[in-house]
Amino acid sequence: MRRFVTFEGGEGSGKTTQIKLAADWLKEHGISALSTAEPGGTPLGLKIREILLNRGSCAIGAEAELLLFTAARAQHVQETILPALEEGRWVLCDRFTDATLAYQGFGRGLEAGFIKILNAISAFSLTPDMTLLFDLPVATSLARAEKRVAGGPHETAEDRFEHENHDFHARIRKGYLTLAAWEPERFRIIDGTADVKKVHQEVCRCLAELF
Repeated sequence: MRRFVTFEGGEGSGKTTQIKLAADWLKEHGISALSTAEPGGTPLGLKIREILLNRGSCAIGAEAELLLFTAARAQHVQETILPALEEGRWVLCDRFTDATLAYQGFGRGLEAGFIKILNAISAFSLTPDMTLLFDLPVATSLARAEKRVAGGPHETAEDRFEHENHDFHARIRKGYLTLAAWEPERFRIIDGTADVKKVHQEVCRCLAELF
């Protein structure tokens, strides 16, 4: 029983923690699940991730940023996600095509129609069975993200998006909620301000719908 579930949300929303807990919970229920992330999931994707997320790497224009994210996705889907689904496994992915619309579309202001075309090409038309959106106020989101970055080694800090201004992140949040309103049958909005245990319980309840 293959399932493709994406975890979406702004910086510091807690989705990375929840994806790990969800994989463990599925394993307890006898379900083999692959946890992966974008950009990443392949050797090429990890190299692109380093360029995209590390603030000190180099300047990146909005269009180049979009193309790098979709290039990483094309390799990710072909090399990692589709093979796992073909094996009958569940795939839990930390961000996917919705993130591109939220960040590069709503956040950067790039044309949504063009992004959708690139998303379809880079994802090989793959769409999630369910998308969990972890929503919380921007101020809370950024405070959590800054704390995470401060606690890690400076030279490997993935902090480029964290240093964007408040309005940029407000547009991203609005974008995610807009996408959820457009596809309510796919999205499940989860209160990201709750404690880890309560959020995990809600994630499990949502995933159980796919059993």
